[in-house]
Amino acid sequence: MDILDIKSTKIGYACAFLSAILFGSISTLAKPTVETISPLLLAALVSFIAAAVLTPLTYKAKFNISKRNLGLILIVSILGAVLAPSLYFFGLEYTTASDATILSNSEIIFTVILALVFFKERLKRTGYFSMALVFIGIILIATNFEFDNFVLEPNIGNLLIIGTMALWALDNNISKIITKSVNVARIVQLKSLISGIILIGLVFLLGISIDIDQEKIPNIVLLGTIGFALPMFFFYNAIKRIGTVRTILIFSTSAIFGVIYASIFLGEQIREYQVIAMIIMLAGIFIMHRK
Repeated sequence: MDILDIKSTKIGYACAFLSAILFGSISTLAKPTVETISPLLLAALVSFIAAAVLTPLTYKAKFNISKRNLGLILIVSILGAVLAPSLYFFGLEYTTASDATILSNSEIIFTVILALVFFKERLKRTGYFSMALVFIGIILIATNFEFDNFVLEPNIGNLLIIGTMALWALDNNISKIITKSVNVARIVQLKSLISGIILIGLVFLLGISIDIDQEKIPNIVLLGTIGFALPMFFFYNAIKRIGTVRTILIFSTSAIFGVIYASIFLGEQIREYQVIAMIIMLAGIFIMHRK
């Protein structure tokens, strides 16, 4: 590996870590906001803010995108920026910010599975064991150790969060293809703009109120900027430099930051089952990283 490759790899790891630190704030910023605004309207506003934030970074980027890549950008816009955040914000109405953050680790399972199936990547036996540990952690959070109640009355919020992570995992793997030939800032800008247009169209089509509590505007701006725009920008830069699986392994540490943010800013108590689940999941992620 030459000096340029080493530098690019270091930048990739730094981008993945920055993305994790910033993305960890999403549930803490969104939780109090979805209480007074429609999740669809919130997703639309966040998308437009993200597009505006990334636009200056596309100033020197040429718009020479092939029809194939434009098609893929449209797909990831619908999957990762229309459906996923909408499900996430709906889910936050029925679960805690800390649970939602810890469940975000399920994205790594879906991402690796898709990489195995579609990109023919391979794992050793320890890799599958580590995935099993992460899956156990997901089950513990989803059930809160109340397995009988989960079967009879599952927490719809937790299920929606898990569904969100499956969509983002699919987004991750498709985006890996796009980042090879398209400027990262341009991808995020187009993705956010397309999703914002689709979502605001749905808001008007469904007759959803667009009244916004002025006190929530700073939260919405922060959510669009440090919750989506910047994490996506750093995340795609990491994928471009160190690949999808390495990126998502580092990105999974966002759960730690998310729980800390929820405890400090929302006053949510860190519960015993959350600590146990997080330890199990992080152990699985560590083993997978080593292998």
